[in-house]
Amino acid sequence: MKQFNPEFIIKFLIHNWWIIDHTTWSHKIMYNENSKKRTVVPFHKKDLPIWTLLAILKQTWLTKQNLLDFKK
Repeated sequence: MKQFNPEFIIKFLIHNWWIIDHTTWSHKIMYNENSKKRTVVPFHKKDLPIWTLLAILKQTWLTKQNLLDFKK
């Protein structure tokens, strides 16, 4: 799987009904009002490691396919 930059991941989450709850240091805390869940996206200049991206997808109940479809 390809690596993505944090800005793209945040846009992807916003597109899927997640909002930026707040920022703590270099991390954006995303919140979904429907599920009442939070996830953390490290906001650095480098691409996110694949294991971090997979953890975010798992926490948000989104799939790799959702991410690839959004990219198109």
